[in-house]
Amino acid sequence: MRELVIGYWRKRNKFHFVPFSIGVVYLWFGALKFFSGLSPAEELAKSTIDKLTLGLLPSEFSIVLLAFWETLIGVLLIANILEKPALKMALVHITLTFSPFLFFSEALFAEAPFALTLLGQYIIKNVIILGVLLVLLRESKKRQF
Repeated sequence: MRELVIGYWRKRNKFHFVPFSIGVVYLWFGALKFFSGLSPAEELAKSTIDKLTLGLLPSEFSIVLLAFWETLIGVLLIANILEKPALKMALVHITLTFSPFLFFSEALFAEAPFALTLLGQYIIKNVIILGVLLVLLRESKKRQF
């Protein structure tokens, strides 16, 4: 019986390092946004949310809302709780991080289409996170009992 319990636990938690590490990134980047001027993406995030919401949210409120959303995702992934909702929240978030390419491409490219600015590189690395989130979500569906 002990071997069955240990085997189940190992099978259930073998990939937790991956969501844990993504959770750390979310928690860190989200926490920075609670403090004005610390996040290198703060102004771009405010401008993007302004475009996406048609200016309905004040920028000071929208950045706090984003900070809360990102830190919540981070805490849920680190704690390994509410995995599927956390992954879905992260997928929505990470997909929206690409919207500045539609609205502010001049700030993201030094020489279009390949030479990204540092801000553009900051966003394009999310392709990796997007791919990992999709795999994790697929794996979470397989583990349902």
